[in-house]
Amino acid sequence: MIEMQDIWKTYADGTHALRGVSVRIDRNEFVYLVGPSGAGKSTFMKLIYREEVPTKGQISVNGFNVGRLKQRKIPYVRRNIGVVFQDFRLLPNLTAFENIAFAMEVIEAPRKLIKRRVSEVLDLVGLKSKANSLPAQLSGGEQQRISIARAIVNNPSVIVADEPTGNLDPETSWGIMNLLEEINFRGTTIIMATHNKEIVNTIRKRVIAIEGGQIVRDQVRGDYGYDI
Repeated sequence: MIEMQDIWKTYADGTHALRGVSVRIDRNEFVYLVGPSGAGKSTFMKLIYREEVPTKGQISVNGFNVGRLKQRKIPYVRRNIGVVFQDFRLLPNLTAFENIAFAMEVIEAPRKLIKRRVSEVLDLVGLKSKANSLPAQLSGGEQQRISIARAIVNNPSVIVADEPTGNLDPETSWGIMNLLEEINFRGTTIIMATHNKEIVNTIRKRVIAIEGGQIVRDQVRGDYGYDI
């Protein structure tokens, strides 16, 4: 599914974001990425969906060496990777339905399929009644659910979630976690960066801890292990 072999990432300013990272994440896993701010978690995830490329080493996602992909092939790989951000990144002038549909329109999906599939994912995230609402008319939790619906609408094999509960209150955060668990149960691999110790220690999954650009712990059903 996802395999990194001796991955190094050095930015133009000389920052070594990742140092010799090797790891494998199998299909249907749910993995937390934990560690201090600036540890390299965001870079780790950006490499997966090809927003960044490694300075050294090889990363494969679904059998593709994403670090060496030609530009024209990047959209095809990204169709199988959904991304969820802490700040939602919804288009403010589009309704909830239109924000989700946009992810299918860019891959030129048929209009009938878009209508049916968007309705399905709105139902899954519990927001069918909000289909015609603009982002500004939604709560933070509802916006994040729409963001998740957009990420899964093309049936990706992998979801990469960067602090998806970071801007949410505790009760809403648990609802988002229950939704991500349900998506994982349906067969999607989840990779989630988080600083939320309570979530990690309560909903036990595999924990990969990164510090100083290196994996310092990789534990099945581990705990957070850091002070916040």
